[in-house]
Amino acid sequence: MELWFLYALGAAVFAALATILAKIGILNVDSHLATAIRTLVVLIFAWIMVLVVGSYGEIRYIHGNTWIFLVLSGLATGASWLCFFRALQLGNVNKIVPIDKSSTILTMLLAFIILNEPITWVTVICMIIMAIGTWLMLELKKEDSGSGESKRATNSWLLYAVLAAVFASLVAIIGRIGVVGIEANLWTAIRTIVVVPLSWLMVFIVGSQRKIKQIDRKSWLFLVLSGIATGASWLFFYHALQIGIASHVIPIDKLSIVFTMGFARLILGEKFSKRSVLGLILLTIGTLLLVFVR
Repeated sequence: MELWFLYALGAAVFAALATILAKIGILNVDSHLATAIRTLVVLIFAWIMVLVVGSYGEIRYIHGNTWIFLVLSGLATGASWLCFFRALQLGNVNKIVPIDKSSTILTMLLAFIILNEPITWVTVICMIIMAIGTWLMLELKKEDSGSGESKRATNSWLLYAVLAAVFASLVAIIGRIGVVGIEANLWTAIRTIVVVPLSWLMVFIVGSQRKIKQIDRKSWLFLVLSGIATGASWLFFYHALQIGIASHVIPIDKLSIVFTMGFARLILGEKFSKRSVLGLILLTIGTLLLVFVR
C-alpha cells in the first residue's frame, strides 16, 4: 500500500472525525458559540500549514483586487460553517453530511452558469447519480427530532444544511474568479482570519457570549478536538498531494462521507435504512466517476 494512499485515507478519516466530534461537542452549546470556539482552533492549524509549506512570504505579493475576493471567500466560509453547525445541532449527521457534500454538484452548476466552464455528458450523469444518492439518504420524516426543540425548529435543519452547501459552493466559485496565484494553504489561512471575527460577531449579535461560562468540560474537549481533527485532516491531505497524484488523492478525500456515516452509526448510534445505504453507494459512485472518468 503506497504512502500517498495512507495519507489520503488519514485525511478522510480525520475529516469524518471532525464532524462527529463537533456533533458531540455542540449538543449542549449554542451553535454560534461552538462555531466561534472551533474556528479559533482551526485558525491555529491553518497558519501552522502556512509555516509548514513556507508560503507566508507570498502575502506581500497579493494584489488589491485579490484581497477583496479573499475577504468575500472568508465571509462565505464563515456563513457556511455557521449554517453547518446549526444544522448539526438540529439534525442527524447521516442526513446533513450528504447535503453538505452536494455542494460539489452546485459548484459545478455555478461554474457552468457563471464561469462558462465546459460540462460534458459524463459530468451530467455523475451529477444526476450524486443527486439521486443525496435524495435517497434524506428520508424526511415527521418524527425527526434533532435536539428536542420544537417541531418547527427541529425540521429547520434541512434549511441550514442547504444554506451551508450553497455558501460552500460560493467559496469555490469566488476562489476561481478572483483568488489567483496564491498558495492554497495561505488562501485558507487568510480566509480563516476573516471567519474568526465574523463568527464572534455573530456570537455577540445573538448574545451567546453570556453562555460561555456554561459550557461544560466535555463540550470544550470535543469542540477543541473537532478543530484539531480538521487541522490534522488538512495536514494529511497536504502530504498526500505532495507525494501522490491529485486525481487519485482527491476522490479518496471525498470518501470522508463513508467514514462519517460509519462513525455516526458506531459512535452516535444513528441508524440507516436500506434506502440510505443505497443512497450512500450512489453518492460514492458518482463522486468517484466524476474524478476518474473524463
